[in-house]
Amino acid sequence: MTPPKLRPVEAMPVEVDEREYICLRDPLGYATQSLLLPPPAFFVVSLFDGKHSVAIIQERFFRRFGETLPAELLEQLVAQLDEHYYLESVRFSTRERDMRAQFRASTVRPLAHADTCYDADPDRFRSQLTGFFTAASGPGLPASRSATRPTGHAPRPLRAIIAPHIDLRVGGTSYAWAYRELADSSDAEVFVLLGTSHAGSSHPFIVTEKDFATPLGTVPTDRPFVARLKETYGGELTRDEVLHRNEHSLEFQVLFLHYLFGRDRPFTIVPILVGSFHHMIRRQQAPIEDPVIGQFTAALRRTIAEDPRRVCLVGGVDFAHVGRKFGDAEGLDPDFLTWVESEDRRLIAALERVDLATFFSEIAKNGDRRRVCGFSPMYTLLATLDGGRGRLLHYDRHDDPHTQSAVSFASLAFD
Repeated sequence: MTPPKLRPVEAMPVEVDEREYICLRDPLGYATQSLLLPPPAFFVVSLFDGKHSVAIIQERFFRRFGETLPAELLEQLVAQLDEHYYLESVRFSTRERDMRAQFRASTVRPLAHADTCYDADPDRFRSQLTGFFTAASGPGLPASRSATRPTGHAPRPLRAIIAPHIDLRVGGTSYAWAYRELADSSDAEVFVLLGTSHAGSSHPFIVTEKDFATPLGTVPTDRPFVARLKETYGGELTRDEVLHRNEHSLEFQVLFLHYLFGRDRPFTIVPILVGSFHHMIRRQQAPIEDPVIGQFTAALRRTIAEDPRRVCLVGGVDFAHVGRKFGDAEGLDPDFLTWVESEDRRLIAALERVDLATFFSEIAKNGDRRRVCGFSPMYTLLATLDGGRGRLLHYDRHDDPHTQSAVSFASLAFD
């Protein structure tokens, strides 16, 4: 048997019926389902690097567990992973080629997380999002949807918002705080979306011209704006466009925009995924000094400035990812979580000041110890704003006792 090689996928500890497993998940969505592996099986899979032969894997397993790993069980594990497209193989290459071709041929980016994170049925979807606004911890309905809309209400200039991209079922009310402010304080016609790309990419900025499907219909992407951005930037922006296919960070923003404005307010979107800037942390060098990043933010700022319409930036981001699921030993230690919130709020203070240098230094000072997965899109948003003032609207954290892990998120508005 050829030494098996695992594709780049996510692995995280989970507890099911009081038993520990490692969950394999494919952020690109090529795999047909997530897989739960008991720790011994995950140990075996961790050796699937295309270099370890069957004999070496068996030897390593015996040294670790003191038991023999039968070749037939190893072959069954390899077959199971390949069946669900977790291995680099001929079978996976065929699926990847076919799905990429299907995505390229479509003019619409389809729903990727319907009936998991949100309801695909239009009426139930509207009810679900309305519930985020009207919940006890929510901000209330926007003035445009409220029966008690103030007389003479007029939107104030709003240059940008930051909203979460965590699962709507967890952070829905925090989204609502950002989008209520957007609905009440912005009359933008174009929304430039900057979201975290959770998969690796060959370029830090990935743009698509595809329209976005939602349970309420289709939201148009502003192709003329994208064309001008490409021309102004002069570099490659669509090579990894397929990463948009399964990425949730922008999908969830489009859902709220369509819910708020789809019935009576024409608008377009400019979907931009932002890859990792962590190489700049390793260099201890401000990302704006990188030619690719600096040139792109300058091109985006210029394209917005030259557009005669009202444009608003939307960041789809989360903050800290800490605990055992993400590799920390602390779990949900109260003192550790107090430190996490304190550090988050220092970062938010830099966002409110639109202080690009301090924002980066707060991330880089400890090597992004909290794994702020919205680092790169938030940095891009601040660099594009190039001044102004932000306001914190809502801060929250989701604690998962099963994985002893936590994710923090926030909503902000920039005037």
